[in-house]
Amino acid sequence: MKNCILFLLTVSALWSCQSSGSPDSHASAVASVRYSADLPALSPEDQKRYHDTVAAFLESSLLKSGFNGSILVAKNGTVVYEQYLGYKDPKLKDTITAETPSQIASISKTFTSAAILRLVQEEKLDLDATLAQFFPGFPYADVTIRQLLTHRSGLPEYLYFFEKIGWERQVFATNADVVNTMITRQPARASLPGKRFDYCNTNFVLLASIVEKVSGLSYPEYMRQNFFEPLQMKNTFVYSPLNNMQVLKSYDWRGGEWQLDFSDGTYGDKNIFSTPRDLLRWDQALYSGELLDQKLLDSAFVPYSNERKTQHNYGMGWRLLLFDTGKKVIYHTGRWHGFNTIFSRLTDEKATIIILSN
Repeated sequence: MKNCILFLLTVSALWSCQSSGSPDSHASAVASVRYSADLPALSPEDQKRYHDTVAAFLESSLLKSGFNGSILVAKNGTVVYEQYLGYKDPKLKDTITAETPSQIASISKTFTSAAILRLVQEEKLDLDATLAQFFPGFPYADVTIRQLLTHRSGLPEYLYFFEKIGWERQVFATNADVVNTMITRQPARASLPGKRFDYCNTNFVLLASIVEKVSGLSYPEYMRQNFFEPLQMKNTFVYSPLNNMQVLKSYDWRGGEWQLDFSDGTYGDKNIFSTPRDLLRWDQALYSGELLDQKLLDSAFVPYSNERKTQHNYGMGWRLLLFDTGKKVIYHTGRWHGFNTIFSRLTDEKATIIILSN
C-alpha cells in the first residue's frame, strides 16, 4: 500500500513539473544522460526545472524515511533525477551504486508478458491457446494464455498451496515443480476462468514455462538473448539460487537479512534483477518498436477487468491507472521479501519513474 501511495504522489509531483516556474539557482546539477534519439531533447532550463521539482518532493517525503535503494526519473529519455542511497549490506556499509542489480520483483511480469507477445508476433503462439496444448494432464486445461496474462485464469496461488501441502521451506521449488504439483495435487481453483480479476503469481510461472516450451530455451537464456543483450542491459539477469552471492539481499524492518525459502526458486512472476538505468533502456525500447509491433504492444495496455468502475485496472502483464481525463499511467509495482519496487510509464508525457528498494 505504501508503494502505491508513493507512486500516486510521485506521479502528481512529476505532472506538476509541466507548470512554469522560476528555477532555483542553488539546486544541484541535473543529470544529462539521454536514452532516446527519437524524442525531443530537453532544454537545460527544463531539465533543471524537472530535477528541482522532483528533488523537492522526494526530499520532503520518501528520502526523510531512511530510504535504502535507487531512484531514477526521466523525461523524453533524458534522466532528470537520479539517486542511489544506502547499502547493499548494512553490516559491510558497501554503498549501492548505479551498477547494483536489485530484485525488481513483480516488475518481472512486464518482461514475461513481452516474451509471450514476441512469440505471438513470430506466429509461434496464439493468445487464445489453452494450457492443454502445453501441459499434458493439466487439470485446468481450459485456461488460455490471455487469461494468464490478465490474471483472469482463476488458478490457485502456488505460494499458498505449496505451504498447504507441506513443501519443505528450505527446498527451492522450480517452475516444473509448480506444474507437476498442480497436476498431481490438483488444488482447487480460486474461480472459473474469465470470471474475475485475481492477481496470482502462478499465472506468470506458467507463462515462463510456456516461453521455454515454445522457444526451446530456458527462460533465463531466452530473456538474455532477446531482451537483455540487445538492449545492452548489462546489469540485468534472471536470478538463480546458484548466483545468490552475486545479488543484492533484502532486509526486514529491523535490519535483519531476509532468509530465502522454497518460493525463491521460481521465475516469470519475479526474480529478474536489474538497475534503474537498465530499466530505462527497457522503457525506451518499448517506444521504439524494435522489440514488438506497436499495435500488439498497445494491446497489452488495454484494461481487461471492468466488472466495477475504478481507476485501477490490469492489462496483459501491466497495471493501469486510468484517469477521467483519458490519461493513462502504465506501471507495475513489486514486493518480494524486503524488496519494494515500482516502474511507471507516463506515455503521454514520455516520463518514467523507477524506484527500487531493499
